[in-house]
Amino acid sequence: MLDESLLDAPDELARADRRGLLRGAAEAGARVRTAARHATEAGLADLRPDGRPRAVLIAGPGTAATGVADLLGALAGACAPVTRLHPTGVAHAAGALRWALPGWAGSVDLLLLATTDGTEPGLAVLAEQAYRRGCTVVAVAPERSPLSEAVDGAHGLLVPMAKAPYQEYDESAAAGPGALWALLTPLLVLLDKVGLVTAAPETLQRVADRLDRTAERCGPTIATYSNPAKTLAAELADSLPLIWSEGAGAGPAGRRFAATLAELAGRPALAADLPEALPAHGVLLAGAFAAGADPEDFFRDRVEEPQALRARIVLLRDRPAGGLTAAPAARELALSHDTAISELEPEEGGELEQIAELLAVTDFATAYLALATRGHG
Repeated sequence: MLDESLLDAPDELARADRRGLLRGAAEAGARVRTAARHATEAGLADLRPDGRPRAVLIAGPGTAATGVADLLGALAGACAPVTRLHPTGVAHAAGALRWALPGWAGSVDLLLLATTDGTEPGLAVLAEQAYRRGCTVVAVAPERSPLSEAVDGAHGLLVPMAKAPYQEYDESAAAGPGALWALLTPLLVLLDKVGLVTAAPETLQRVADRLDRTAERCGPTIATYSNPAKTLAAELADSLPLIWSEGAGAGPAGRRFAATLAELAGRPALAADLPEALPAHGVLLAGAFAAGADPEDFFRDRVEEPQALRARIVLLRDRPAGGLTAAPAARELALSHDTAISELEPEEGGELEQIAELLAVTDFATAYLALATRGHG
């Protein structure tokens, strides 16, 4: 149950926000600036690479590392394949996770390590394996963590992770927006230097500014009716969000939204790219999750019984409305099944700025859903 009255009670939201979700979202722009400074101080801005790597491999635990790999893959496009190395292990604990390089990895490849923890022995072993194979190793991890010694030993480069000023490390922070930008920003600087993405210092400054502006529009003191993140959170109450994305950067934003809804707000959600989302989720709109499903017994006790989930489409787009688009077909399919649809489209700007806005709005929406849902916060 979503307590919508809480959405417009900033003081109560602040009290409920024990994990710092809203603060993390509000400070995303500051985290980008700090992380870019750390990257420069670590020497990434002075790199003079011999050429592009053949492939980029990314390893790290959890939602933040997954999001980083997904975003870098979308931004690099056809320049070089970006592959996330998935961990194995008996539990999702720093000591239990293991990673392995693919058999083909060698001296022309780049290994990126991204972690908010830095105590994973598996990442240290991976760095040593990469060194023996001749891979270049770059890591973003907390300063003075065990991983920093392993990266040193592998003749790699470590960029200290930009921490939030207000908190020590806390496990929920690993899925929050601050962690994503702290890990992503230095790797954008690096991949800009090797010619795989476009993320010059002025581009990152514009990204930070866009995150700040979006935080102003989505902050807890802005009323729901004029706050896109609170509006989206209210619309997703008692719904199964079907997150349909269009545009290279919207795909990772949609997948991250689905992941954080589950991990931080305890909400199921499904993500798919258009136009494949139409057949992939079409049957859900006609089945048990359809808006008109289960008219059932009129006399059912609606107070005691939880309300059934109804599908709601969230359309994320990172491109202007013109050009080739499946959005009209998506709207038509929703209309034909009486399914509600929410749409998010960023303001004009560079690709990274548009992605940043989508990530910011959905991160705030996740925070509001987590805080205003009974049993979370």
